Amino acid sequence: MYRYVFYKETLVDPREHFWSFVGAFVGIFCIAFIQSFSLPQLENVFLIGSFGASSVLVYGLIASPLAQPRNLIGGHVVSALVGVTVAQLLPDIIWLTAPLAVALSIVAMQITRTLHPPGGATAMIAVTGGTKVASLGYWYVLSPVLSGVLILFVVALIFNNITPKRHYPAKGSRLRRSKWRYLRRRR
Repeated sequence: MYRYVFYKETLVDPREHFWSFVGAFVGIFCIAFIQSFSLPQLENVFLIGSFGASSVLVYGLIASPLAQPRNLIGGHVVSALVGVTVAQLLPDIIWLTAPLAVALSIVAMQITRTLHPPGGATAMIAVTGGTKVASLGYWYVLSPVLSGVLILFVVALIFNNITPKRHYPAKGSRLRRSKWRYLRRRR
């Protein structure tokens, strides 16, 4: 019964809880802090909900293929492009634009090999975010999406590599392999 309720993958070393908390706190804090200085209180466009879901992956499940840099950055950017395009091309009919933005973003992420589940939310926010998000148009892709994701990524690189047991990107990732190749060539 125990193994059906608690999967091995969900059992995290209690020491990892600390680093997951610190990374997520600092990542979201940085985005919220920048937002508090750059935007009026009522225009909270910079801090989008999908960043919370990304934090779960990049600070809590750092070895997951869906949490790797290509997926984190590419998934959000591809999905934002899809969401904004749907919002620009179709009339504002929520029962059409929301599912279309999410479904197309999934396919676009699969094609580009950048699947990142929070990307679906990023696409949906582009069509359901109201006048603030709609007025951004394709700028939505650069800010808040790309700028926010880069903040999460830099914080993930710092906090997920502080201890010798945490490695981000994952040891088998393309980014980590190219880093080691570069270091070997320099010797």
